[in-house]
Amino acid sequence: MVWVTAALGLVILLLAGDLLVRGAVNVSLRLGVPALIVSLTVVAFGTSAPELLISIQAVTSGAPGLALGNVVGSNTANILLVLGVPAILSRLHTAEFDTRKSYVTMLAVSLIFIAVCFAGPISVPHGVFLLVLLALVLGNQARAALSHRRDNITGEELEGVDPEMAGWKIAVFLALGLIGLPLGAHLLVEAAVEIATRFGVSDSVIGLTLVALGTSLPELATTVMAAIRRQADVALGNVIGSNLFNLLAIVGIASLFGPIPVAAEFLRFDLWVMLGASVLLAPFVFTEKLDLTRRWGLVLTAFYVIYIVMVVQHG
Repeated sequence: MVWVTAALGLVILLLAGDLLVRGAVNVSLRLGVPALIVSLTVVAFGTSAPELLISIQAVTSGAPGLALGNVVGSNTANILLVLGVPAILSRLHTAEFDTRKSYVTMLAVSLIFIAVCFAGPISVPHGVFLLVLLALVLGNQARAALSHRRDNITGEELEGVDPEMAGWKIAVFLALGLIGLPLGAHLLVEAAVEIATRFGVSDSVIGLTLVALGTSLPELATTVMAAIRRQADVALGNVIGSNLFNLLAIVGIASLFGPIPVAAEFLRFDLWVMLGASVLLAPFVFTEKLDLTRRWGLVLTAFYVIYIVMVVQHG
């Protein structure tokens, strides 16, 4: 039953997160909030709500290693799996998009995050520092987006926007999202802790594998469908943005609910794998003629499988 509970919690999380985003986007645009601001705030926070709720639940339930494992594992999965699998299905034309500035920011934030981990346990002062850094990054992104209005996301392009959606339906989406997220997080975290205890592994290992993979499924499903439709060219930018948000917002907010100890294995191995995966993207970011082909997709996916096997074996 524990596996059923974990699966049920994950499904509730994913559905509730989707409903919350759709409801929040529609109500924000109806209130006259510009679509650009909605995309940078409501959508960004909403799509990361499952990871955030899991991390908070983990910290308050006495399993803080799961919170850190979820973030580090999700970032590694985002690069190796969420980019690798779609590239196997269809070449990702990453050379056509300039993501250099965002990529350098992600690398810098990753190094800062690793330094914070070495200064751990991650507590309130560290969390406040990460959140201030997040505000600076979001502010910079907003200024860049406003200076290139021709590239702005319009209301029609925001996923989940329905101009004809009834007010009661929006309210139902918001209510189900707000109720489902904490419920799903509670079920998944409780099941994950029980699985870890039953198999004699740490909550950090469960966070790095089961929970991280589960919370990366929406991004993976989205990029796979985009690849099938030959529209996955902007996947690299989406992954970079997601990883930035995970490091700064999720750990930053979760640390306000309790200290997050950093296991020695993170300092020796997992954080450096996350950084190494990020460095692997450099040729595709800075080389104008290099795309993520099927061959590279196989390499990235193979690296992820090897990483998971090593984590489980040493857990």
